[in-house]
Amino acid sequence: MATSEATHRAIDAVWRIEAAKVIAGVARMVRDVGLAEELAQDALVAALEHWPDDGVPDNPGAWLMRTAKNRALDRLRQEALHARKHEELGADMEALQAHVEPDFVDALAEASADDIGDDLLRLVFTACHPLLPTEGRVALTVRLLGGLSTDEIARAFLVPEATVAQRIVRAKRTLAAAKVPFEVPDASERAGRLASVLEVVYLIFNEGYSATAGDDWMRPALCEDALRLGRILAELVPDEPEVHGLVALMEIQASRSRARIGPSGEPVLIVSPCSSHDLRNWSPERYAAVADHAVARHGMRVLICGGRSDLELSYGARIAELMRHPATNLVGKDTLLELLATLVRATAVLTPDSGPAHMATTVGTPVIGLYAATNPARSGPYYSREWCVDRFDAAARRFLGRSADELPWPTKIERPGVMDLIEVGDVIGRLDALMAAGAPRTPPGGIQR
Repeated sequence: MATSEATHRAIDAVWRIEAAKVIAGVARMVRDVGLAEELAQDALVAALEHWPDDGVPDNPGAWLMRTAKNRALDRLRQEALHARKHEELGADMEALQAHVEPDFVDALAEASADDIGDDLLRLVFTACHPLLPTEGRVALTVRLLGGLSTDEIARAFLVPEATVAQRIVRAKRTLAAAKVPFEVPDASERAGRLASVLEVVYLIFNEGYSATAGDDWMRPALCEDALRLGRILAELVPDEPEVHGLVALMEIQASRSRARIGPSGEPVLIVSPCSSHDLRNWSPERYAAVADHAVARHGMRVLICGGRSDLELSYGARIAELMRHPATNLVGKDTLLELLATLVRATAVLTPDSGPAHMATTVGTPVIGLYAATNPARSGPYYSREWCVDRFDAAARRFLGRSADELPWPTKIERPGVMDLIEVGDVIGRLDALMAAGAPRTPPGGIQR
């Protein structure tokens, strides 16, 4: 039993690695991606039947390729015989002779990597053909090149299995009906077609990096699938700078993925409530309301950070006391270096015009800045302006009787009650928008999406 289970695990691993190559090799013969996948699946079934008794071959990928190509030959011969098209049969057999060797194991072991690479490249461009809708391209690519089953794709994208199956079937039918050639596009079309391929790969990565459905903030398995596809593509077209740029972008973002979530995989919100100027600070009650929303709506882990001053200690304690959900109060318990390390791990930072806003910017963490006493155009977090709540103009009109544009550039409006112009709903709106966008890292910590 243990041996059988080990064999099935080996088959699963081999299939994940070799499926795309087998499908690509067979598709070159039959010129039909859907049929090629069926024949490759037949080879997988044969492996499941024979390997538990015979053992895993020394070259399992070649075994699968040989079996699938033999099935393809049988299919082509049968179709030619049934059609009684002797001239086509002769042409088919002549064409097939160039691809088929008596001993496939030895032939494939000796074959150049370029042949397999060319087949894979044809498969990539076919699966990502712009004729297909985006959902169809993504599903077909993950199926053919990622080696995932229909139920695995459904679980990964959190859609019904029947929906994924329909997308794949429709994509295959569309390619067959349009007689899309199984080939690499020529130079005049390659740039546009390559853009379609890169779009699909990055869509897969983004769905893993910032999940658009389900309870999980990230789905790392999809990121890994996209990275593997990107690396394969970079090997197949090493002279295409956009491919290497996409792979580099995904590698950078993936390297920061562990820093975006807490120990249990939840996103992290840091609340750094205090500026060095008391009149720039928001009220603890309002911070607590936003923090509770972050927990309830987005499942975030809330960390309250700050220095050792009496004001900061009282703020931290009051926010934690007012919250309905638990939060970790780190105020007065960490050094600047420890705060910086914490900011690196955060999904987002909520703070007024303060030092931590700019510290977060240096490590690429998005900042929800609270600005009424000061002008975010002058002192706001450079890369997070779109996430800031800006009530400086409203403050200028209420307290100074002039618009913000009429004020001297260095003007500050540090008046009692000025920060009350920022409503809880304003901040929640910015937080929800940030999370809906996937809380993208800003340039210093990883290229922005």
